[in-house]
Amino acid sequence: MVTICAMSATIMQALDTTIANVALPYMQGSLSASLDQINWVLTSYIVASAIMTAPIGWVADRFGRKRLFIICAAGFTFASVLCGLAQNIEQMVAFRLLQGAFGAALVPLSQSVLLDAYSAEERGSAMAIWGIGVMLGPIMGPTLGAWLTENYSWHWVFFINLPIGILTVAGLMIFMPETARNSERRFDWFGFAALAVAIGSLQMMLDRGEQLGWFESNEVMAEAVIAAAAFYFFLAHSLTASSPFVRFELFKDRNFVAGCVFMMVIGVVLFGTMALVTPFMQHVIGYPILTAGLLLAARGVGTLVAMIIVGRLLNLVEARYLVFTGLTLATFTLHQMVGFTDQTSSESIIIASLMQGFGLGLVFVPLSTVAFATLPAHLRTEGTAVLTLLRNIGSSIGISVVIAQLTKATTRMHANLAEFITPFNDALKAPDVASIINMASNSGRAMMEALITQQATIIAYANDFKLLMWLTLMTIPFVILIGSARLRPSGGNASEAAAAFD
Repeated sequence: MVTICAMSATIMQALDTTIANVALPYMQGSLSASLDQINWVLTSYIVASAIMTAPIGWVADRFGRKRLFIICAAGFTFASVLCGLAQNIEQMVAFRLLQGAFGAALVPLSQSVLLDAYSAEERGSAMAIWGIGVMLGPIMGPTLGAWLTENYSWHWVFFINLPIGILTVAGLMIFMPETARNSERRFDWFGFAALAVAIGSLQMMLDRGEQLGWFESNEVMAEAVIAAAAFYFFLAHSLTASSPFVRFELFKDRNFVAGCVFMMVIGVVLFGTMALVTPFMQHVIGYPILTAGLLLAARGVGTLVAMIIVGRLLNLVEARYLVFTGLTLATFTLHQMVGFTDQTSSESIIIASLMQGFGLGLVFVPLSTVAFATLPAHLRTEGTAVLTLLRNIGSSIGISVVIAQLTKATTRMHANLAEFITPFNDALKAPDVASIINMASNSGRAMMEALITQQATIIAYANDFKLLMWLTLMTIPFVILIGSARLRPSGGNASEAAAAFD
């Protein structure tokens, strides 16, 4: 029952990271918001969630994990209802800030609860169950959001959390045990403030950069300088303070560090690819949003299959080999996506999505298990928060980079292709071309412009997929950082688990 409650909280929060995206155009009209204003519906949630992820370890230690989990699940549910009832853009942004602040703790707390609820030998299966919610949430979110918006209204994108939230809170109150509290640990206000400013400025820079022209904008420049300065103060303070906000002993564990590195890569690849595939299928191939969502669901099916079997595989195969296989599959499928065009069949998209989802499943679960296998029990809650934070930062970086590159490459490729549209190009005078595209007429020139734009967009998408492919490929050699994960049968305490590792 604890597993079910933790999973429902995970799915609820993971869905809300993407479910609202497809409803934005409908919200914009209903709330009388400009394009720039409606984007704050996403930005406010991301920034609040990123900032409030960091202090989860301290709050759980100070007030108890059960109490924090219940308060955050109830607060997230209440904020979701408020979002659905919002009457203007100001209310929506305020309620999304509240939703992000409460939702930040749900994923790391659920992971921490499952790590403690199972023995060392069973943690692979536990992380497979947990990973289903974390990975399927962002993948299925756009599909569910599109269906709810089209058949009901955008309000139900938020109201759907109400029944799930009520059952989650009730289950946590009944079944979850409370943890011991550490009332002596003081809160590092300076460390928290520095990290909050750094994360908030970084998220704002990444989110606003593409709209404002990146470093051509004074706002983006200011956000970059503030983020760099705040990160410096945070690191300097944390390395010299007696009781820092983030305990750096976390990073003495080899497996935890390896998990952090690869989780950032997963954030970049998973969310970067998602940010590309959905608009590609809608705008280039021309699929309706529901059809595109159903095709994307194939990735979720592949992830689900991988997570069903990977828990058992971890008892037989070293985690580093599973991660290597998963990254190789992801690289191969990204190479296939480089060749996607407006003529790509739905079967090709489904096969590539299935394989990619399977590969990411092989990476995610072993990393989630190995990262905490040798970490002392008292650092687990803080470790899950740090790991979640790094994955979220990776996803923000991935989305920002691929969208910025897509915009820039589309403009550049359009200019390059347009250079060949001249009266001296004999190919345009060929009978089979001239009969369709008459460059002497307005309709012919408009058709040519549409063709150039389409081809430039396809090339730009291909360049983005190639960028993600090279990033994944270059990450593969670093699997040697992952320690051995062959656990001996044991009672599951931290010292016995640590002894089973290289």
